[in-house]
Amino acid sequence: MDKRHILDEIKRTAEANGGVPLGRQRFLTETGIRESDWSGRYWTRWGDAVREAGYEPNVKQAAFEADSLLEKLALLVRELGHYPVVAELRMKARSEPSFPSKNTLSRFGAKGQMASALLSWCQKSPGWEDVQAICAPLAVIAEPAPALEDEAAIQIGYVYLLKSGKYYKVGRSNAPGRREYEVAIQLPERVVTVHTIKTDDPIGIERYWHQRFAERRKNGEWFELRREDVSAFTRRKFM
Repeated sequence: MDKRHILDEIKRTAEANGGVPLGRQRFLTETGIRESDWSGRYWTRWGDAVREAGYEPNVKQAAFEADSLLEKLALLVRELGHYPVVAELRMKARSEPSFPSKNTLSRFGAKGQMASALLSWCQKSPGWEDVQAICAPLAVIAEPAPALEDEAAIQIGYVYLLKSGKYYKVGRSNAPGRREYEVAIQLPERVVTVHTIKTDDPIGIERYWHQRFAERRKNGEWFELRREDVSAFTRRKFM
């Protein structure tokens, strides 16, 4: 995506809006230009792009945009009945173009901070008591996000897919390979590791795959998967 084209579109849509530049969410709807087309490539913030186009960022529009993002997140929480994991946010954005991307939602911070922002929004907006109840525990225990350089503070784990005979097991571990050995000594048939997904949310990602494969479940964490199910799992390197 050419930088000049994006600036021209900012000017065009601003003039059509009475000289007021659009917020990034409405800009996406109006032009089809995604955040990934400009963020980290030409500008770090939408306000920087607006300024380069010759306008001052609209503070009221930014506040409106934040409320709009939180409302969409609240609707997803209500739809799922629980706070979404990263994979569920990404799937929603793929299936529904108007839903904000994970990068867009990250403006509110890490998971606990985002839940806290959503909780505050629910408290100001009547009728969201169910979503408020889901967010409250996460917001209460939320801690500041670790510094980017402090990678040791982030707990990395693995969600694995094992195969024994015609059945597959989806589980989690903090050491790839160790769980395969532990499972293998309990089964008469040979156990092989099909694939492992590295993740900073092993509990949530394991739950996601268990829910996705729910109709294929045979017993506990064992599933009778189809080829397309296995392919979907093995395409992921990190979640």
